[in-house]
Amino acid sequence: MKKNKLKKVFCGVLGTAMLCSMLPSVYAVDVPVDRTVFVSDFEDGKDVSEFTGRGGVEKIEIVTNSAHSGTSSMRVSGREKNWNGPQFLLDNKCKAGVEYTVSAWVRTEWYNQINLSMEYTDTAGERHYTNLKSVVSQGEWVEIPETKLSFSEDVKNVYVYFECNDKADIYVDDFALLVAPVHQIESDIPSLKELYSPYFKIGTAVTTSELAPQSTKDLIDKHFNSITLGNELKPDAILDRNASIAAGNDNPQVNLASAKSILNYCRDNKIPVRGHVLVWHSQTPDWFFKENYADDGEWLSKDAMLVRMENYIKNVFEAIEKEYSDVDFYAWDVVNEIWLDDGNPRQPGEQGSSGSNNSAWVKIFGDNSFVDYAFEYARKYAPEGCKLYYNDFNEYMPQKTDAIVAMANRLKEKGLIDGIGMQSHLDVNFPGVSAYKKALAKFAETGLDIQVTELDATTSDKSEAGFETQAKYYSDIMDAIMEYKDSISAVVFWGTTDDKSWRASKSPLLFNEDYTAKPAFYSIIDGLDVPDTTTSTVAPTTEASTTETTVVSSEEPTKSEGVLYGDANDDGVVDVADVVAVASYVGDNENNKLGEKGLKNADVHAVGNGITADDALAVQQYLAKIVTSLPVGE
Repeated sequence: MKKNKLKKVFCGVLGTAMLCSMLPSVYAVDVPVDRTVFVSDFEDGKDVSEFTGRGGVEKIEIVTNSAHSGTSSMRVSGREKNWNGPQFLLDNKCKAGVEYTVSAWVRTEWYNQINLSMEYTDTAGERHYTNLKSVVSQGEWVEIPETKLSFSEDVKNVYVYFECNDKADIYVDDFALLVAPVHQIESDIPSLKELYSPYFKIGTAVTTSELAPQSTKDLIDKHFNSITLGNELKPDAILDRNASIAAGNDNPQVNLASAKSILNYCRDNKIPVRGHVLVWHSQTPDWFFKENYADDGEWLSKDAMLVRMENYIKNVFEAIEKEYSDVDFYAWDVVNEIWLDDGNPRQPGEQGSSGSNNSAWVKIFGDNSFVDYAFEYARKYAPEGCKLYYNDFNEYMPQKTDAIVAMANRLKEKGLIDGIGMQSHLDVNFPGVSAYKKALAKFAETGLDIQVTELDATTSDKSEAGFETQAKYYSDIMDAIMEYKDSISAVVFWGTTDDKSWRASKSPLLFNEDYTAKPAFYSIIDGLDVPDTTTSTVAPTTEASTTETTVVSSEEPTKSEGVLYGDANDDGVVDVADVVAVASYVGDNENNKLGEKGLKNADVHAVGNGITADDALAVQQYLAKIVTSLPVGE
């Protein structure tokens, strides 16, 4: 297969604001003929029956004394608790694995924060709650804009609901539940996992809701060969309190219900998994450390906690072996984040009330001595071939780096640890690449494996220049990682698309909300051998879309009398740079004047009618395999 090198200019041009504003993206959306699932302005008085009270005490009625549009709205009064409010059942109107949006106009009679939230019940009967959007009303109508949600096939009793502080009445109007726009992934760009396959795994992290849309699955299938469950294997997700109480004080029970959707997907698609995480001060309920698993119970003694820790770790791995023996759990974070940035252990205290720098583990043990036991038990019970890691953030802070190295060397001497996980939650302004490389060097000197476990890089600047700066930073970080590629077995990005990231407000990932690749994507494959993308592809579709799946070919652009149609910049190939060249020309960019040959090459839509935005779109469609040859429309 032919190879070509991506030029560094590729990074910047794909992020140009001009291209985005001038041209409708061929990847933009597939909108079903009718996106409507349920819409109501509450004018006819009937739709209110679709809503029920969460607390069973609310009065839900149509009123005409206040409305955002028309003359009527839905009022919910008689609320006795903050969580009381109107709920709308999704089970019988929505499909699992399809993404939807909810919007509404809401108000209260005085200052209040109104939350749009979601509830579902998992296969173990546990109820889960997620806040989707919050707005503040000071008596006026405020909009909750289209907010995305989805759910997996193994949950039930899925509701969206409104709630607010104290007992204020809630008014709702112009409620809309719609099928979300369905974005197709870019099937013609290089695959990250294939490009990096000679060096290490390229992974991502997902949550159950994030994985639900088919487009996310398509993106993972193309680019990633490792998955980390974002929350679903953490202690608070899998600890079964009622079963633990029934089993006795020493034997905490686990239930993998919250992880099933993701683990089933990994099993069915043969994607290796990083387990995350066994022992952590955060997202571990305080009752786990107390007698009889009671919130007000006495703290366990050190010896009793060791018994509970061992049984917990054993039960996790036994559940994995019983239910998912055919999934490749190639790595597991045994212990997470025990060091402060100054290299000292966390302070003793309850996580729920004392703050994030405090640890219930330290409260019981007095120090970090529990770490050795955790690795001892994990080594005893982990699946064959599963490597064991210590994982931490701000791992490039010098004193923390030294603390991690000293601990890792001690555990290595005992044969208990296989590697160090560098979370790598970064920002374009911090840390500097040199500081990151120093940490890499120190970790590599231990002789242990290194995995970059949670990579993202935030930017506050959302301009074209800001995203180019982010791309340069990503490129430099990946260059540093590649310097130590012989010590690194996996690089995992913490999320799939910017909007689903836990740091979404600062756009930290490689892909936009519409699944298109950002300049950062191209910056980290620049210089790698990139396979030619002129192979046949199948355009992906989703269950919610009315677009049919079609197989498209990849014919060469027509060459006629020295004209290579589409090659606007006259460099002998047709690629995205030509789309940008045409867009810049149409936009009257003084720095991009097409030459005589380029003008002939660029005239691909309705040949002879001059260069327009339609010509740029035609080249873009050709590269996306939407049209099979150039020119078009003659």
